[in-house]
Amino acid sequence: MVSISKRRASLHTLGCRLNQSETLLIQQRLQDEGYEIVPFGEPVDLGIINTCTVTNLADAKCRQSIRQFTRKNPEAFTAVIGCYSQMGAKEIASIEGVDLIIGNQEKMSVLDFIGQEKNEKPVIIRDRISRDDFSINFVGDTPFNQRANLKIQDGCSFVCSFCIIPFARGASRSRELDNLLEEARSKAEQGVREIVITGVNIGAYRSADGDLLKVIDGVNRISGIDRIRISSIEPTTIPTELFSLMNDPQHALLPFFHIPLQSGCDRILHEMRRRYTISEYLDFLHLAHDSVEDLYIGTDIMVGFPGETEDEFQETCSVFLDNPFDFCHVFSYSEREGTVAARREDQVPVLERQRRSAYLRRLSAKKRYDHYKSHLGRSMRVLFENPKPELWPSYTDNYIRVVVPRELNGTDSLANRCGLVKLKSISADYVDGELIQMLD
Repeated sequence: MVSISKRRASLHTLGCRLNQSETLLIQQRLQDEGYEIVPFGEPVDLGIINTCTVTNLADAKCRQSIRQFTRKNPEAFTAVIGCYSQMGAKEIASIEGVDLIIGNQEKMSVLDFIGQEKNEKPVIIRDRISRDDFSINFVGDTPFNQRANLKIQDGCSFVCSFCIIPFARGASRSRELDNLLEEARSKAEQGVREIVITGVNIGAYRSADGDLLKVIDGVNRISGIDRIRISSIEPTTIPTELFSLMNDPQHALLPFFHIPLQSGCDRILHEMRRRYTISEYLDFLHLAHDSVEDLYIGTDIMVGFPGETEDEFQETCSVFLDNPFDFCHVFSYSEREGTVAARREDQVPVLERQRRSAYLRRLSAKKRYDHYKSHLGRSMRVLFENPKPELWPSYTDNYIRVVVPRELNGTDSLANRCGLVKLKSISADYVDGELIQMLD
């Protein structure tokens, strides 16, 4: 075993943005306790794998990652946490080299259960998930990034027929307002300028001290936070009061929505157990589009849900094409054991799911191109990120990816600064821009 005095650790995240946010918080605690964080796969004393269980394929990828780690680090203390640990502890325990398996209730306290020596057999901690408001312990000295995720909520009480997450993460529950605002202030003090509000079902946020609007108002009041972006949000949970905030040039909330559609067919939505009809969804979509200037609207669409016909798929494509969407994430339906949809006998053949996915991705690429093209010639505010070779990457407020050649500004660093950029031409999946002036 690598000498414990070296205190080397690596972390690996599978799955969603929320998992990434949680892993970063655990990394902060490790660093605070003196661990050196090294890339996943290098020799270490400790490995922590934060898992996903959204599909059967996700489970398989988790098992593969665990085996790869334990083979390379047979003497390391290996902890597996998160959604797959909650749902598949027995399968994980069968993998040689695993020492600790923690479900979602206690995963943020994983360091409290880690020993210096390997266990003879895996310790499994998989408690019932509480419905109470929660807080998160964090430390101030975090790895810097211009854009930082802020977890405000966990779990989901919307039991869609294809989704295992309500069972893996429990019912919807909210983070204590003071606790999340304290973390946001800490990030601002480090220089973070953009906060991404994240969770499983963030529109369902209801803590003892307020709702989603209260969260956004609190973050907006923090000095140094110039941009607030809302991550994916369910269509039935979006307060229309957000529209005026997005239109207010003095408010940090950006004109950005990512609103899952999943299907453009009412019959399929009913079978999915979604909580809206196409008419209701589109009424809100057009209201938002007409109310917010320069609003970006992205969505999620699932293709190949059990029983989906070709005509119903084409109906979904038409809804996407004929309405003000700018982009969609396309997901091929994938069976998840334990869900209602996985037990159905009318599964769409895998090759047909793949064909439909490829077709819809082409439509989405065209939509994104048209979105970019409609903004050419305009000068827009961006927040510059860390440089790439020869380029300064950035995003506009309404989520257009823009790059500026590094040689045009000499040796000055643009990282984490706001600038006004003229959008010149489209290159692949980004827009070439010309720096007009720095705004700070």
